[in-house]
Amino acid sequence: MEKLIQNIQSNNHVTLSRVISKIENNESLGEDFFQEIHALTQDAIRIGITGPPGAGKSTLINEFISVCLNNQKSVGVVAVDPTSPFTGGALLGDRVRMNQFLWNDDVFIRSMGSHGDLGGLARKAQDVGDIMAASGKDIIIFETVGVGQGEHDVAKAVDITVVVLVPESGDEIQLMKAGLIEIADFFVVNKSDREGAGRLSQLLKNVLHTFAKKDKIEPPIMNTTASTGEGISELYLGLMSHFNHMNQNGYLNEKRLFRYRKRVQDIIRENLELAFWTSDRNKSLQESTIAVDSIQKSPYALAQLLLTEEGND
Repeated sequence: MEKLIQNIQSNNHVTLSRVISKIENNESLGEDFFQEIHALTQDAIRIGITGPPGAGKSTLINEFISVCLNNQKSVGVVAVDPTSPFTGGALLGDRVRMNQFLWNDDVFIRSMGSHGDLGGLARKAQDVGDIMAASGKDIIIFETVGVGQGEHDVAKAVDITVVVLVPESGDEIQLMKAGLIEIADFFVVNKSDREGAGRLSQLLKNVLHTFAKKDKIEPPIMNTTASTGEGISELYLGLMSHFNHMNQNGYLNEKRLFRYRKRVQDIIRENLELAFWTSDRNKSLQESTIAVDSIQKSPYALAQLLLTEEGND
């Protein structure tokens, strides 16, 4: 384990890839692994980029990485792609789009399948973010598939949630429906060379002013055209400034404490579930549901029966 952690700390990308593959495949890294690297994961800024499909998130991130590098910041990207419900495979397009950074030691990009998670943020994405942070990456970006209400999962995993919208795509309705106002720390109106960009920005300002809460910092709004790189440098400066503002106001500490507690709850829930489903309990479930005629009993009744079983292998 000591050698493994040394390789991660030295930013060995081959080691990073292997460790992340183990995380995705639920292979054990040893009980103490994440405890050992925890102290190395604290300094990275974690940014979530979300928004409806077609908003140009990947292009935006591609340009944003270049600006980060120009500002002597290293970057890790966790690009969560939708997993096919039929094959289980993911459309891992982000690594293809960002392949210009393939040989850059200051950039590490990993695509992950969402595995059906509603929020698009794969279950293991935060662990992967820890690995990237431990390797010395200054900024960790989580890009999600943007599927609506589940995007609240993103806000629980990052320091700053950036919601990307575009004009002429019904985003006014998306904005109201998906509750994006509540999770956003920062708004970007991308493809601002299109007609309606100014109107969307003004709508955002009006809505944010209407729904402003005393205990939350009002999200800034910036306009970009990622395809030409316009506004990306300003976006970088704006995000860093907003991060510092959140830090000074104690809001960042609140978010990080909430994230920490949520992760502890999730780890306990996962471990309890793994411990519960012994081979005997799995066998009981299969035998109790062997045919349609056998499922007349309420699922609550069967669940209670399984909960009261010994469950020993």
